[in-house]
Amino acid sequence: MTVAAGVPNRVSPRTLGRVGTAKVLVVEDTAEIRYVIELALADALFDVRVAEDGHQALKLMREWGPELVVLDLNIPGPDGLEVCRQLRQFSAAYVLMLTARADEVDKLVGLSAGADDYLTKPFSPRELVARAQAMMRRPRSLPTAETPNQRRVLGPVVIDLDAREVEVLGMPVTTMKIEFELLAAISENPKQVHTREQLRQRAWGESWLADDHAVDVHVSNLRRKLTAAGAPNLISTVRGIGYRIDPRAL
Repeated sequence: MTVAAGVPNRVSPRTLGRVGTAKVLVVEDTAEIRYVIELALADALFDVRVAEDGHQALKLMREWGPELVVLDLNIPGPDGLEVCRQLRQFSAAYVLMLTARADEVDKLVGLSAGADDYLTKPFSPRELVARAQAMMRRPRSLPTAETPNQRRVLGPVVIDLDAREVEVLGMPVTTMKIEFELLAAISENPKQVHTREQLRQRAWGESWLADDHAVDVHVSNLRRKLTAAGAPNLISTVRGIGYRIDPRAL
């Protein structure tokens, strides 16, 4: 089966996604095509959400933090190229662009906007899933010190390392210098458990005589500010060791 005109006229359900290998956002304005893509990805155990236009897509990208975006080139609102350009300002998510135009000009322009791969309509849902799975096997990290815009996206929380600002659901959250340093350290490698000693050296420096209790107090204050702004409990305690980003909050 290929995705093209004549697919069943069914509206894509909003709760179809299942927790799986990665979070995938499908951005497609045609309901029939959107449904087929969503169903194929969900059957492959991806966690799937959908958007119908550029504005909705960017909102979900910031709030949900997908690892892969299947993005139609010709969507209402900001088109696929503009959505891709804006996404690249705060996320390292893979982008698989969908287009009905096969000429090389579109492909080159799309790649310059930050797309990682292309599929031209009509395409097989099986091929799309294979491309998605191949992308998620590639190592990729969030922007590093060499990139001009250092932004980390953790669910609804956005950390701007250059501006030293934190946003939750698009709204700024005021943090103390120590709180920001702790959040930057913990979010640097979300899967890693960071010991109190590591965090103390990162936030205060090796010569400062802060103790473990100071780390705990500042992390507690940071949690309170983030949750008060609408974020989930982002930082989990690893008893007897330190802290890490809670994967359930992403």
